[in-house]
Amino acid sequence: MAPRILVIKRDKIGDMLLTTPLLTHLRQGMPQARIDVLCTDYNAWVIDGNRTVDHHFPLPRVRVGQSLRINKVPANIAMRAKLACSRYDIAVVAQGEESPRAIRRAFAVRAKRVAAYAAEPRRYGRRLTDPVPPPEKAMHEIDRVLALVQVFGMSLPRRQLDPEYRLPESARLFAARWLADRRLTPGGYVVLGLGARRLSRQPSAAQISRWSGWLRQRYGLGVVFVWTPGGNENQIYPGDDATAACVLRLNLPQFHPYRGPIAETLGLVWYARASVFPDSGLMHFAAASPGGVVGLFSGSGLGQPASRWSPRGPRATWVEAHKDFASEADDAVLSKLESLVAHSSTRLVVS
Repeated sequence: MAPRILVIKRDKIGDMLLTTPLLTHLRQGMPQARIDVLCTDYNAWVIDGNRTVDHHFPLPRVRVGQSLRINKVPANIAMRAKLACSRYDIAVVAQGEESPRAIRRAFAVRAKRVAAYAAEPRRYGRRLTDPVPPPEKAMHEIDRVLALVQVFGMSLPRRQLDPEYRLPESARLFAARWLADRRLTPGGYVVLGLGARRLSRQPSAAQISRWSGWLRQRYGLGVVFVWTPGGNENQIYPGDDATAACVLRLNLPQFHPYRGPIAETLGLVWYARASVFPDSGLMHFAAASPGGVVGLFSGSGLGQPASRWSPRGPRATWVEAHKDFASEADDAVLSKLESLVAHSSTRLVVS
């Protein structure tokens, strides 16, 4: 009988995207299995249309930060009850490290087996049937999640598996219209973006100005400037309006700002010659796009290390600043960016 597998992923959108290699490997190794995903009502859209998944179940979040959403309680309870009756053979907590909260969520599903990272399995009792020792600190997040396949007796993939995302047709149509209105062509511009929780990971307005001028003068490329809408007090995903305002005041030539929903932003990323993003969910999506990405990281404990969170993809690269990124020399970024935009194949990014 084909196994029934529930993959539990309660993290943010970038973390969900980094879980897609696990889903791909499971499907390749067990083509007859039923593979479902328990996600949240925030990250579920990342795997819409993912052909390796049979069903995904968005669990309404009752608590967001310090806010309690009472109206979500009935739907949350109903979803938990439905999953508890589904009789899964195994629930896999697809976190890159031990997560007591996610493990408790797996127990509620009442699967025959529960697999998760755990440093001290005894604290969870017998319900944690398949504890896995925590991974090495320097291990990349994708490899951490992929290593959980050992509970199925599977070997790791022989080649690197990159994250996958299927851009919705609505996002493609929006991008085509938006670009046509501004006389931009696919592959004729670079996306420069914000989207980091800490200012130390963000490029400065002066850097964005210089990089934009370099792209215009050297390659005749336009620049689409994007950022996460809202203020930094947003509990789900802090916005970058304040930082973006400093850039917009420069009134740069060949500069096309876009402030809007993430699905439409990704449409613009998919048509770009290349993208530049600080360490963020948007960076990982750009790594999965045809044009690829230059990821920006800050060192000295100021941000997440590239060893764990660097972008993965055939056209993904990154720069790790010694201190905050605003003090990094332009050459460190422009040399990486040139390796993407100068390649002739990027002129036909999207058909």
